[in-house]
Amino acid sequence: MNTPRREILSWQEVDKLIDHLIPQFDTEFDAILMITRGGLVPGGLLAEALHINTVLTAAVDFPPAMESASDPGRDRLMAWPQFLQFPEAALLRGRRVLVVDDVWGSGRTITAVRNRVAASAGAPYTCVLHFNPYRSLFGGLRPDYFAASTDAHIVYPWEINRGPEAVLLKDF
Repeated sequence: MNTPRREILSWQEVDKLIDHLIPQFDTEFDAILMITRGGLVPGGLLAEALHINTVLTAAVDFPPAMESASDPGRDRLMAWPQFLQFPEAALLRGRRVLVVDDVWGSGRTITAVRNRVAASAGAPYTCVLHFNPYRSLFGGLRPDYFAASTDAHIVYPWEINRGPEAVLLKDF
């Protein structure tokens, strides 16, 4: 089994990715919908840069499904999304909504959010920092906007261990 290549990004590299995204936008957005947790930082940066005041969040979980003995792992990928948090339809209706996450791996999360925005009569546009076309479960479907394409496992600066135990151990 091959271990995926890892890339650890700095804040400066994230800034460059954001700078690469901004000129791609060919429409003005009425709202930004950040997918927790990965989309919070890039979504916040984009909201500030694009002067978007309507900032919303969505939390999605894919609960483990029962696996079949004939094809273990496949059923896990077929689980229905559970929306733990999602804006009311009235906040999305008739609006151009930029849906932001950090990475499009399998594409399940951002696609589920995009579809729910569309079902609420909003116009969703998907945006990620990194698109992994090799892991996507959606064939030729890709994000509307992405800063880079990769086959690596990306570690963003906000994912570095900063939990309470790490902070308590630091000398200030």
